[in-house]
Amino acid sequence: MLQQNLVPLGLVSITWIVFGYSFAFSGDLGAGLLGDLKLFGLQDIHTAAAPGFHLIEGAVAVPTLAFVAYQMMFAIITPALITGATANRLKPLGWAVLLVLWSIIVYPPIAHWLFNPEGWLALRGAQDWAGGIVVHASAGAAALAILLVVGKRRGWPNAESVPHSLPLALIGGGILWFGWFGFNAGDGLAADGVAAQALINTHIAAAGGMVVWLVIERYTEGRATAIGGITGAVAGLATVTPCAGYVSTFSALAIGALAGLVCHYALALKSIFKFDDALDVIAVHFVGGILGSLLVGFFGEKAINPIGRDGLLFGGGLGLLGEQALALIVVIAFSFVVTWLIAMGIEKTIGLKLAPEDQVDIDRRQQGMDAYRYNAAFVDAGGAPQTSGFDEGAAPKPEPDLVVAPGAPKHELITVVLESMETEKLRHALVEAGAESIVVSEAHVSAGDSDSINFRGHRNDVVFTERLRVEVLAPADRTQAVLDALNRHTIGRRSGFVQQSAEPLTGSSTPSSGS
Repeated sequence: MLQQNLVPLGLVSITWIVFGYSFAFSGDLGAGLLGDLKLFGLQDIHTAAAPGFHLIEGAVAVPTLAFVAYQMMFAIITPALITGATANRLKPLGWAVLLVLWSIIVYPPIAHWLFNPEGWLALRGAQDWAGGIVVHASAGAAALAILLVVGKRRGWPNAESVPHSLPLALIGGGILWFGWFGFNAGDGLAADGVAAQALINTHIAAAGGMVVWLVIERYTEGRATAIGGITGAVAGLATVTPCAGYVSTFSALAIGALAGLVCHYALALKSIFKFDDALDVIAVHFVGGILGSLLVGFFGEKAINPIGRDGLLFGGGLGLLGEQALALIVVIAFSFVVTWLIAMGIEKTIGLKLAPEDQVDIDRRQQGMDAYRYNAAFVDAGGAPQTSGFDEGAAPKPEPDLVVAPGAPKHELITVVLESMETEKLRHALVEAGAESIVVSEAHVSAGDSDSINFRGHRNDVVFTERLRVEVLAPADRTQAVLDALNRHTIGRRSGFVQQSAEPLTGSSTPSSGS
């Protein structure tokens, strides 16, 4: 998943410089459908006339390359959103080819239609401040199209993608929240009042989305969760994106609250329509982008931004709302159909979908490594044994073999499964009780009191509960003392057994005949 989101930084950056920017922002070929290729590879961009779409006022303009770089980030993030829906099902090469084609054929025309003043939808009066239609609606439609091609994960719907690290998920959400200020406030291309309005609108919509999502969770599922809070915030961010520079602060709060409400209940769409959207891209980004784009038609105020239009709630009638609806229909249909054709073509040739058997242990199969190496002792480095300068030339000492300790008194192995323990106190108590060996390991047991995990409205029953397994080897006459120590310094439910006549092992420097 990290690679799938890293690769767009490489591939889409290149396609944007070579083709994408020219298709989106060069001179119009006619009818506002596509830009020409006069800026192919950014040739002669410094001598080209400063285009109107990055003029601030009069002769003051944002440097052309700064505008190119800013818009490039939109082009990169848009297809990257797709990976959240298709998690664990894409072949690396197929995904790379899809990225290249999508970033040339699908995204630039849509950007031309709405982000370029000469685009046909922009000329009709449709408004998209920072990508509710161009980014979120187009990516959501593309995600749905690709899901039709790659299908469901093995074991779906039980194969839910619960975060492996909640702190990392929250850190990522926080970075996203902060980065969105540049995404939305930067779209005005000036540090002025409109930019300030877009910035505070972005923040307050995220806050509204988060609070409403948490309230709904609290009253529908009995608990408000951290992952729910950050999901609600992202829903608010996605929904306010097309509105940020066109609405008032109070309207942004209402938009964020509506996002938390609508996107939360949109989670049910994947259960209703049976599509496997692993990380809820459809419910949060697609639905949020559609909702926000329509809400411009209600909450837009020309008093906030002179280049904006009044929406239905501010005396503007249905005109803006109608243009927003038309733009959404056109963009969604175009992105869905063309993406499906690209995905099907790749699937029929080099392949796009991972086979079900390859969806298990994907990192090993696709990367040749694991995301986390916890213990290098279990990895055979291969090759000849290496020696340091300190022991070079010294003959290696033979490792002792394990044998039954001769003449050892009768021992017993006490095994206990428990919830928690006072680690250092327990170790000291067990040593004092006569323990000769103490092993602690993680265990998962089938328990009658198993709980459940709620992730974005989906309940996952925990079949095996996490516990600690403590194994203590001690002389038979010290068994009760060991049990007393375990009773004193462990917490929660505990269960276990005693294996009698356990024989301790020791190391012998003389190899045994069976070694």
